Amino acid sequence: MTKKADAAERIEALREQIRHHDRLYYAENRPEISDAEYDSLVRELRVLEEAHPDLITPDSPTQRVAGQPVEVFASVEHKVAMLSLDNAMDPAELTEFEARLRRALPGTHFEYVCEPKVDGLGVALLYEHGRFVRGATRGDGRVGEEITQNLRTVKSIPLSLRGKLAELKELEVRGEVYMPRAAFQKLNAELEEAGEPTFANPRNAAAGAVRQKDPAITAKRPLDIFLYHVSHAEPFPFKSHWEALEGLRAAGFRTNPKSKRCANLDAVLDLCRALEAERDALGYDADGVVVKVNSLEQQRRLGATAHHPRWAIAFKFAARQATTRIREIQINVGKTGALTPTALLDPVELAGVTVSRASLHNEDEVRKKDIRVGDTVLVERAGDVIPYVVQVITAKRPAGTHPFKMPAQCPACGAKAYRPEGEAIWRCTNAACPAQLKERLLHFGSRRAMDIEHLGEAVVSQLVDREMVRDFSGLYHLTVERLAELERLAEKSAANLVEAIRQSKTRGLARLLNGLGIRYVGERASQLLASHFVSMEKLEKATEEEIGEIYGIGPQIAQSVVKFFAEAANRKTIDRLRAAGVVMKAEGIGEGARPLAGKVFVLTGSLKAMTRDEAKDLIIKLGGRVTGSVSKKTDYVVVGEEPGSKADDAKRLGVRTLDEAAFLKLVR
Repeated sequence: MTKKADAAERIEALREQIRHHDRLYYAENRPEISDAEYDSLVRELRVLEEAHPDLITPDSPTQRVAGQPVEVFASVEHKVAMLSLDNAMDPAELTEFEARLRRALPGTHFEYVCEPKVDGLGVALLYEHGRFVRGATRGDGRVGEEITQNLRTVKSIPLSLRGKLAELKELEVRGEVYMPRAAFQKLNAELEEAGEPTFANPRNAAAGAVRQKDPAITAKRPLDIFLYHVSHAEPFPFKSHWEALEGLRAAGFRTNPKSKRCANLDAVLDLCRALEAERDALGYDADGVVVKVNSLEQQRRLGATAHHPRWAIAFKFAARQATTRIREIQINVGKTGALTPTALLDPVELAGVTVSRASLHNEDEVRKKDIRVGDTVLVERAGDVIPYVVQVITAKRPAGTHPFKMPAQCPACGAKAYRPEGEAIWRCTNAACPAQLKERLLHFGSRRAMDIEHLGEAVVSQLVDREMVRDFSGLYHLTVERLAELERLAEKSAANLVEAIRQSKTRGLARLLNGLGIRYVGERASQLLASHFVSMEKLEKATEEEIGEIYGIGPQIAQSVVKFFAEAANRKTIDRLRAAGVVMKAEGIGEGARPLAGKVFVLTGSLKAMTRDEAKDLIIKLGGRVTGSVSKKTDYVVVGEEPGSKADDAKRLGVRTLDEAAFLKLVR
């Protein structure tokens, strides 16, 4: 067998293994291997495909994010129209639904299938000979938008099918793309941290992600899917809807585990009540239960109207919306200085919970909906997500109301508030703002910042609440006697903390910059700034242009650094830290030439003489850069004991490798 034939055989074997583990992880929720083992399979496949690009196929697991950004989504016609559903608002309307079925097919017994009605974005997936070839939005039900490349990034959508469905010439299936509730909350927290607009609810987040013009952005969003319908197949292999769901599962699709067969309408009603009772525990937003006649022959005979199938109906859960009045719009200050408007409401009962607050997200959201103090508004609560304002009922607006305006000063400390260009979030510029202080102190003392052991949440909370610490410098004036006054902090623990704070004075400029929590300035940017400017004094005087000239420091970081030092309160904090004896120079960096200037390093494996973090600090102090992946621009890959795949990447790309001895010789 030729070398290429060997590669082709191994590539196909790897693809099959990865598909197998994708199905177990995403569709069946029972993984067999660790994430590291899975990543190793994907890396090996990617390396082989890079060596043999003619063997790459569209359904390869490496091609999930392979599409280019598009300007306009193409229109596509569905194989079968995606109709809407008729609604039942209470058990009586479900009973009437069955009565209509009996009038249409007298003397017929009906079995049903019930599925949670997931609040997401409906899509149609087209497969040819078992391979995913097209994905589209619902659109108007007959014509949708093609979003194939975006849907490829959703890992629970199989790119290749298995079993009987893989043999079909053509297969179109329907599903609901959604964002799990926990993932939605995490995404919103990350967006707020980055100063970007947040999403009102998981459905909006999912819809926005699916319709991104760049699939690489979609790939970063935590999307999932449940498949619920076979709309077209050549030839059609099923006789009942339940059989179709089982066929979808066997082919590798993810179907909702809460779906149930119900022998009669009484069983349907029991299931609807049970699912409504546990809706908050589902992990995703669901607003009802879809009830379908199980027999496909009965479905065919019942037919459809121009709007909805006659054989299915959506039983809607109790409304989670209510009207109330906005008493006040309050500005909350987050740990990063983000100013978020929140509506204080007349208390209202909503889905079993008394609601008195609702997030307004950001200034743009308030202006778009024209939300004012005194307005009567419609509020909604989805699961355990904070309630939000759906719309203003303008007909009930009282006279004399005024449009909302964000404050020019931080409500917690009075410092100047500003809105960065191109962002939706206003921010406080004061690093010593008390509303941010607890979280900032925890970051200041973290391992990769000033590394203050024993400075935990309980201690920090008491220090701020008792006003023993008003900014970072306050830590360096604490005594054993004062700390021993805190709850659950004995004299020995207090002494240990005081010693840890004392030792932190000599961590150097890079760690100090990281600890200050300057927006956009993380660990790597701190090291680059410290390496270039050497002292805090020089950095304080630097212009935006001078900072922006540093390789790896973009204009956003440069602007943020200059803004930080322009704030008088921040300069005073720096002065107090300096007076407390905190070192404000880059440790071990002189003013002369740096031997590793311009060199790019990658570290893999463990070193005996120092930790990976220490090696990273040393390289940066000598003018070099450390990156996380190997490319042709990498100068050296430092290979320690038990190295990872980066050593293989270096060999493949012809990048020079250094063992520990050679590395130590180079840096010393």
